[in-house]
Amino acid sequence: MKADRIKVFLIFALFFLSVPCFAQVPDELEFNLEFSSPAVSTPKIYKSNIDLSGRGAHRDLALPQTIAAPEVLTAWEADLGFGNFYRLQYNLWEIQQLAKDKVNQEKLLSNYEEIIKKISASGGIVMLDLFGTPNGLGRVLDRNSAPHNLKAYKELVKNAIRKLSCERKYNIWYEVWSAPDLGDFFLGDKSEYLNLYRVIAEAVKELKQETKINIPLGGPSSSAWFKNIQPNNILTPEVSLIYELIKYCYSYRLPLDFISWHAYSSDPQEEKQDTIYNKSFIKLIREWLSYFHFDNNLPLIVDEWNFDASANVSAERGKNAYIAASFIPARLKNMYEAGLDNQIYFCLEDFGGNILGAIRNLGARSFDLAHPEAKGYTKPGYNIFRMLNLLGQELLPAKFSDEFVGVIATKSADSLALLIYNYIDPQAAMNYLSRNIIYLNNAERKAALNIINSDRMRKLLSGQLDMATLRLSPKTKTLFGAAVELNKFVNKFSVDNRKLKIILKGLKDTYIMSSYTVDNKCSRDCEFKASDEQDVDFNLDYSQIIELAPYSVQLLVFKKKPAPPVVLASESQTTPLQPADLASGDPALVLQPEVKPVEKAVEIKPAENIPEVKPEDAQPVVKEKNAEAK
Repeated sequence: MKADRIKVFLIFALFFLSVPCFAQVPDELEFNLEFSSPAVSTPKIYKSNIDLSGRGAHRDLALPQTIAAPEVLTAWEADLGFGNFYRLQYNLWEIQQLAKDKVNQEKLLSNYEEIIKKISASGGIVMLDLFGTPNGLGRVLDRNSAPHNLKAYKELVKNAIRKLSCERKYNIWYEVWSAPDLGDFFLGDKSEYLNLYRVIAEAVKELKQETKINIPLGGPSSSAWFKNIQPNNILTPEVSLIYELIKYCYSYRLPLDFISWHAYSSDPQEEKQDTIYNKSFIKLIREWLSYFHFDNNLPLIVDEWNFDASANVSAERGKNAYIAASFIPARLKNMYEAGLDNQIYFCLEDFGGNILGAIRNLGARSFDLAHPEAKGYTKPGYNIFRMLNLLGQELLPAKFSDEFVGVIATKSADSLALLIYNYIDPQAAMNYLSRNIIYLNNAERKAALNIINSDRMRKLLSGQLDMATLRLSPKTKTLFGAAVELNKFVNKFSVDNRKLKIILKGLKDTYIMSSYTVDNKCSRDCEFKASDEQDVDFNLDYSQIIELAPYSVQLLVFKKKPAPPVVLASESQTTPLQPADLASGDPALVLQPEVKPVEKAVEIKPAENIPEVKPEDAQPVVKEKNAEAK
């Protein structure tokens, strides 16, 4: 009993320690950075990784129907390259649909492979998502059906992996399905998904033994880290499909090289969600891996994420796409701090005009949905990925804390890059409650959910309902009080600019500062170029105040200015130097002594041929040479 009381006390204390004091959110901020601080290699999570999905309106059957338009892929390659981490949906159903049209089927396979080849040749990694069940292999007549003929499905997948990984030796990680916990994507139960994973894992094991080539395999790519095919929530994480897959792979000695899941949210701190075990869910997953004798450093990857307000078409990703753009660096910074290994943004291009009739404006690029064959355009988020490509090779510790403003500081040998964002989560109060509700007991949680799911929540946030009138425990009132306080700052800073004073130390010499901005002034095809360039002398104390508009991102790049070349005065210089020029000491202004080429030695003939020369004839020549020497 005493131990239980201590446990309850610790949970209660942890809750109050976790409640931030939003009353301390200042209007003006200060960021200090020491350039010589110990740094680490810039994590992969800060790279411009992206899922290549989109559009789905290709008239040519030989083009993958769930991949962005060919010209969009070409533009991305030209603008950002293919040297990072890219997810590609490999639709086995679509491929088999052309079984009777061998010409187009071969073209389709060739188009898939061409993309994979480009990424692999650029030093990038392809996460190839295997999904879709060909006709005749499924439990029901549907492309999303769980395979019924597992033997035939295994051979189909095995042949594809043998060609791409063993024969072509492309750099591919294989992922088994996508969102199998959602009925729109997988028609089957938990055991059917695990059996599907097993036959693919067995194919991979056999190919590894046969070729001695490493073939990474993972999953389950569930729609959230805690989700399973049967209903589940964050209060029972051990029922998640991730836990089930780890346990299953241990039991059947199957390869499991990474764990993946989706995470759509407007909350930049999504990956910092705690569990009922008083630890973050990322730490919990690593403990599951250790318990079942896997390496607990196995890559944990969010394979799909984006700004999401529970809508397929969102204004924050459309006409106000600068909001979703400012979300990107805020989310990445929190992902890194939470201990996530990697991420893949979804997706490259919006969806529209496709066979399935799906319309989603999740892309970094878009197009006229009424004319899906029209040329597309970039959205503000596209320029955020360009900013990420300009970050330095090493990450500096950025000791800076604010609810909305953040800084990602990087450096290279002769440069410094500061990525500064001002993202205000429109749903900050509700997301705060969601992250902290696990600290309440069952009765408190039930009372809290009754308020959250009623009109009282809106009235509470707007100040129309007095907290004192609610029959809640002190802990629950503290939780709701913090949410109300946070909501006030959301309303304030969604319209007010913030000022940030930047103080940089530890640098010498003169640098050229270039500034790039993404904000509400542009919503499509925004030009990406430095809006301001100026010299910065770091030999003096340096500080700068910048103003951050709501939902804006600024990138400041400082590059060491090359030393000016030494210019020697030419022989043709005729303008005489003034005393002031000589006093300046500028080497470019000071005439150097004339240096004549070495004269060729005079040939000396034998003595009998030397004519007699009188002393008085040679004297003038000597005088002339002495005068020249002077």
